[in-house]
Amino acid sequence: MTAHKDLVHTIRRLAEYRGVYRPEAYFFVLESLENAMEAREERGHISGEGLLAWIRKLGRERYGVMAGDVFNAWGVNNTTDFGRIVFHLVDAGLLKKREQDSLSDFIDKFDFQEAFALKVFQERG
Repeated sequence: MTAHKDLVHTIRRLAEYRGVYRPEAYFFVLESLENAMEAREERGHISGEGLLAWIRKLGRERYGVMAGDVFNAWGVNNTTDFGRIVFHLVDAGLLKKREQDSLSDFIDKFDFQEAFALKVFQERG
């Protein structure tokens, strides 16, 4: 089995075991983290707020005004849920954390309805 297939299988098992978020949410977090790391000159630790900024950016690019609805369909209703996903990935051994990292890094950092509202896209256009 390839590493990609192993990862897909592991994420699906994790999502099923946790029973809260769809596998797509875990993959989206990992993709956002990879984008954040690629944007840096040196690979290294990404803060919770830094990761959320990339989640918002990728959500806007991929899903536009529907991003909040897509996240909701995955079981993700707020930024804290993304933090929980990160810590599920840590617990599964797929990510590492620093001692100072905590779920509080993800609490109420932005509102989905505001972040993905049509007016945000009109202002950027």
